[in-house]
Amino acid sequence: MDNRVTHFEIPCDDPEKTMAFFKTVFNWSFKKFGDQDYWFTHTGDDSTPGINGAIMKKRDPNQPITNSISVEDIDKSMEAIENSGGTIVVPKTPIPKSGWLSFFKDPDGNIHGLWQDDNNAH
Repeated sequence: MDNRVTHFEIPCDDPEKTMAFFKTVFNWSFKKFGDQDYWFTHTGDDSTPGINGAIMKKRDPNQPITNSISVEDIDKSMEAIENSGGTIVVPKTPIPKSGWLSFFKDPDGNIHGLWQDDNNAH
C-alpha cells in the first residue's frame, strides 16, 4: 500500500450553502451518507489526478479541514505516529461495514485522518 491521501473533509456550519458553492464554482456532486450530516463529494473525472472527499456539518467550532491517509494497518500507523512525535486525537473508531478511522496531530499540530478499509468493522 502506498499510504496516499485518499479523502478530504470540509466541515462547515451550513452544508447546503457550502455544497451549492462548490457545485456552482467547480461542478462537484454530492451524495448524503445515511441519515448523517455528511455528504460524499465527487470532484471530477476519476481517470484524472485528484481525490474525492466529503462536506460535513461541523462537530466543533474549531474543526479544521482534514485529509485522510489510507493505511494497511491503522494500529501500526497509530503506534508509529506516537513514536515519531505525533499525537492521536481521535482513537480508532469503526465505521460499520466500511473500515476504521482515527485522527492525529503531526509534530506541528496539523490534524490528519487515518483510514483502514475493513468491511468487517463494527
